[in-house]
Amino acid sequence: MNNTQGSTEKKILILGGTGKTGSRVAHRLTQRNWPIRIGSRSGEPAFDWLDQATWESALQDIHTVYITFQPDLAVPGAAESIRSFTETAVKSGTQKLVLLSGRGEEEAEECEQVVMNSEAEWTILRASWFCQNFSEGYLLDPILGGYMALPVRNIGEPFIDADDIADVAVTVLTEAGHTNQLYELTGPRLLTFEEAIREIATATGQPIQYEQISDEAYVAALTEYGVPNEYITLLTYLFSEVMDGRNATVANGVEQVLGRKPTDFAEFIHKTVASGIWATH
Repeated sequence: MNNTQGSTEKKILILGGTGKTGSRVAHRLTQRNWPIRIGSRSGEPAFDWLDQATWESALQDIHTVYITFQPDLAVPGAAESIRSFTETAVKSGTQKLVLLSGRGEEEAEECEQVVMNSEAEWTILRASWFCQNFSEGYLLDPILGGYMALPVRNIGEPFIDADDIADVAVTVLTEAGHTNQLYELTGPRLLTFEEAIREIATATGQPIQYEQISDEAYVAALTEYGVPNEYITLLTYLFSEVMDGRNATVANGVEQVLGRKPTDFAEFIHKTVASGIWATH
């Protein structure tokens, strides 16, 4: 059975379909001619986590949902939003939920339990810190500026490539055998943020100074740059709590699902350098 024939009644709603993993999932499913709907404020119909009135129309005729929550499952009220959404989805006829979760976050684990306790089939993808935060997120500007200051101790993190997450997500969204499974998704080795920056600097040939700073200094710097308070609170939580060593191990979720090793940070660097994202002139 090919994907096009097999999926005529199994449309997938991709929440955060323009984000780091959602856009990659959407691209892969489109290449397979799988019917999808992008769940975003600019989608048609629009979907907005902050406006429950948009949820029902976005869920119409949807068999499976890929759930990414903005800005993060760790923010206050996330579990209540996930609970309301899963209830709406089940009432709308959705049969399968795939949740992208965060590794080492108690609040995210509460959201996982909400999805597990729903009446739908579920799969949890519990991911470590994205490699793409260095190339598509809030760490890009410091890299281009040649100076990275973070409130992170000398703790290793198994950075995961968002392309690996997307490959895993597409597999569990479209293939049988992953119902009621939780997969921990990490890269293949531990790197401190300082080591990661050093590898990027070496590959780009651009000097990047790394400095470990206090939480207070980091908050002050973000405030000076005009970062909204809710994002400052989230980032300081992630750096101070989640980066306390609890995630300093590698997991085999990528290999479980895909039958291959996850992408190494060096390979992420190689393809990012080739893309020109880190070019400063």
